[in-house]
Amino acid sequence: MKENKITKEELDKILTFQNNIAQLLHKVGVAETEKHALLHELAGVNQDQGKFKNDLETKYGAININLEDGTFTEHKPQENE
Repeated sequence: MKENKITKEELDKILTFQNNIAQLLHKVGVAETEKHALLHELAGVNQDQGKFKNDLETKYGAININLEDGTFTEHKPQENE
């Protein structure tokens, strides 16, 4: 009776593919975890910026700030706002 078996080289190639897939899936998982952490950090910075914006609006009113030199002009809403 003939044994149904692939060659050692073929098995080695399949195992190499499987190992590569496992390593890449692990890297994707690590990258997704890092992405998640970065998105939380970004949300925190956005929240801090929003609070600071409110502080500035309390102090100066609605203004447009020139980020080059810190000067500002009063924000005048347009009619469609």
